[in-house]
Amino acid sequence: MVPNAVAKRTRKGADWIIANDVSANKFGESVMGGDRNRVHLISEAGIEDWPEMTKAEVGARLALRIAEKLKGAA
Repeated sequence: MVPNAVAKRTRKGADWIIANDVSANKFGESVMGGDRNRVHLISEAGIEDWPEMTKAEVGARLALRIAEKLKGAA
């Protein structure tokens, strides 16, 4: 899944791709259909593996990253 996301970011010329990992965790549980996500932030800098967190936490963390990126661009 991550190699596909890396290729997609390059192909689309995107700054970032957020890849949602829906594979089962070590307990055999999948995040698919639930309130939790495991994502990977793919960027020019590389791959960030984020820990499993709620959708709201993913959104908040992503919003902070976007704000940091925009602040650095100003």
